[in-house]
Amino acid sequence: MGIISWIVLGLIAGLIAKALMPGKDPGGCIITILLGIGGAFVGGWVGKTLFHVELGRFFDLRTWGLAILGSLIILLVYRMLIGRRSRD
Repeated sequence: MGIISWIVLGLIAGLIAKALMPGKDPGGCIITILLGIGGAFVGGWVGKTLFHVELGRFFDLRTWGLAILGSLIILLVYRMLIGRRSRD
């Protein structure tokens, strides 16, 4: 899968993760896109490391599931870091 595919996958995975974990986050659409792209890469790493799954097909359900999982992980960490910083 090329870099453009990873970006598109990350964009959509970030939007899905944001829909699954609604709430107020600092930043807007750009932050969601960046979190989604990072989440796609984290999901790919998790898939390779923990589940020994080779990713690479854009329309594969495992690819999408792991990208959304990675986006949820990054969104959760992002909220924990930003929430801690705003309370100080």
